[in-house]
Amino acid sequence: MISAPTNLGLRPPAPTSVPGTAKAPEALREAGLYRRFAERGARERGVVLPGRYADDAEPGVLRNQAAIVEHARRLAGRVEAVRADGLAPLVIGGDCSLLVGAGVALRRAPGRYGLVHLDGHTDFRHPGNSDQCASLAGEDLAAAVGLHWPAVADIDGLGPYFDPADTAHAGCRDDDTALAETTALLGTVVTAARIRRQGVPEATRLILDVVDRDGLDGYWLHLDVDILDPSVMPAVDSPDPGGLDAVELADLLAALAPRAIGAQVTVFDPDLDPDGSRARLLADVLVPGLEALGERR
Repeated sequence: MISAPTNLGLRPPAPTSVPGTAKAPEALREAGLYRRFAERGARERGVVLPGRYADDAEPGVLRNQAAIVEHARRLAGRVEAVRADGLAPLVIGGDCSLLVGAGVALRRAPGRYGLVHLDGHTDFRHPGNSDQCASLAGEDLAAAVGLHWPAVADIDGLGPYFDPADTAHAGCRDDDTALAETTALLGTVVTAARIRRQGVPEATRLILDVVDRDGLDGYWLHLDVDILDPSVMPAVDSPDPGGLDAVELADLLAALAPRAIGAQVTVFDPDLDPDGSRARLLADVLVPGLEALGERR
């Protein structure tokens, strides 16, 4: 378990304020997540702290861009160290900009890796489809497959971090603005509505057909908890109706985690969970969902 309490990829929730996702690892610790994983044999491997948050976006430059790149390099090093010890890294974030660090780590490694992107949004805003690029947490999947500015999509000449054909997205809503583009480009896209209509086993089959096939050496599992419906998980940056329920997400994670080489959890915001009830609910999803992470890899 690696704590990565970053909020660098998000826009400020209000003027002069900062996003609360940097508090997520410790809020989840208070909710018992770390203890429960430790009881199942997990080991803690420290914290990768982010740089100072600054609302400094300008044309052609992401908000906190230099700090995001620096953090991605350090997170990549920690992921590499965990994998070198024969362990499956579980990164507890933090916002979705963490995907860049995971991508750098896997591109440095021998082999070819796929990506499972579980998220309530496609996170596919990029300079080719928008003039509003500013916050990497809403643009992480585009960066991961090489469609963003080289400063974040080609760190140290390693981009694209994942081939689009080796990438599966699941969980976006039917009205996602990039649904058509991602469906045409990625290996598969499975909306939340389709998961609910056809069931978790069928969604799992569609995903694994893309990321767990000959020619790939494993896949990284990215989770943005806004894949959950806001009635279940309102403590996120961009809640949208039509998401999964807690049982559906736990079952989906449990089906995907055993063959993943690592995973990350992002976008839970304790500032929006004053009584800690959503942190406890999230722990109840993540423990059964991810306790077998990497066991079959």
